[in-house]
Amino acid sequence: MTALGVNIAELIRNHRQKGAPAASSGAAGLELTEVRGFGSNPGDLRMLAYVPPGLPPHAPLVVVLHGCTQTAAAYDAGAGWSRLAERHGFAVLLPEQVRGNNASLCFNWFHPADTARTGGEAESIRQMVAHAVAAHRIDPARIFVTGLSAGGGMATAMLATYPDVFAGGAIVAGLPYGAAHSMPEAFEAMGARRIHAPREWGNLVRQASPHRGPWPRIQIWQGDADSTVRPGNATELAKQWADVHGLPSTPSLTDRVDGTAHQAWRDASGQVVLESFMVPGMQHGTPLNPGAADLDQSMGTPGPYMLDAGISSTWHMARSWGLLTAAAQARTERQQTTERQQTGAKQPQGLLGILGKLPGIELPAAARVAGVTAVIDKALRSAGLLKRG
Repeated sequence: MTALGVNIAELIRNHRQKGAPAASSGAAGLELTEVRGFGSNPGDLRMLAYVPPGLPPHAPLVVVLHGCTQTAAAYDAGAGWSRLAERHGFAVLLPEQVRGNNASLCFNWFHPADTARTGGEAESIRQMVAHAVAAHRIDPARIFVTGLSAGGGMATAMLATYPDVFAGGAIVAGLPYGAAHSMPEAFEAMGARRIHAPREWGNLVRQASPHRGPWPRIQIWQGDADSTVRPGNATELAKQWADVHGLPSTPSLTDRVDGTAHQAWRDASGQVVLESFMVPGMQHGTPLNPGAADLDQSMGTPGPYMLDAGISSTWHMARSWGLLTAAAQARTERQQTTERQQTGAKQPQGLLGILGKLPGIELPAAARVAGVTAVIDKALRSAGLLKRG
């Protein structure tokens, strides 16, 4: 995206943050329950969970891994996972780091002892999953994992070391498996990204377990203005998992979703097995959409590393994994049809209207929010980039 495009996206987000209230129902997570005695716990982690009342047998499970300086409850409140689970009938497992392992509460995604198939933090998380499956009769074919930053790095490690446990995963501002093996290497990889050929990246995953497929479906989420984990890491992640799935590095599809650059890779059967979302103008954090009209998409609360970006990563993950009820899926399809009709009927004015008429230019959906055009035009006129009239 051009510098002008990034500036427009930033102006839109600033306007929405000031003028659009977050949905009150998603303002906080639900009370989590701590589970003790779930296994030998070699990584010395805490197990917290949210299980909706009356959860039926064979329900799905989502493992959610917080970022550095965060707690499980804080990340859950920010991302909205327990609220979404309550509405749609799935369980949420939230491992939590302790300061005895890492002073900044980061999962140790870069320590070989914590990211191997047996032992350390990865094994503790696997034991939590096994306990939840047995205790709540979870469907073992519908277990998913996601995480932010260090939690994203640990989510990658879980997908690599236990691909037989997870049907899919989503990595938010994370790094490829094997990108670092010490703290200095971790900072180097975060700040500059490590570049390898796809086969080299893929071999690191294949060597992490005896599993030979099928492999988990993967989503990658990254802000293109992230100065903590450089955006290039998303490219390396896509290379790694495309190779694991036996696919070329070039995506099958490139488009935009809620104003965000989106790429998708399809397997031989036509199923999407890898996706990448590059959020324009977003810094380091989990993308949220608290101003969304749809209640499910507005779940979560903006805060440190929980960012109003005009797109809900939580909702898109849940939808991709088939966690939403049939009624919610139908409601979403109706809303999308209405939005397409309204987009065709109401064309933006001013600079955005001019840009929208140029060949090859696609305006993000956020640019069509009522009142935003005037804000952008005013800002550009003040900067001398648009003539007054």
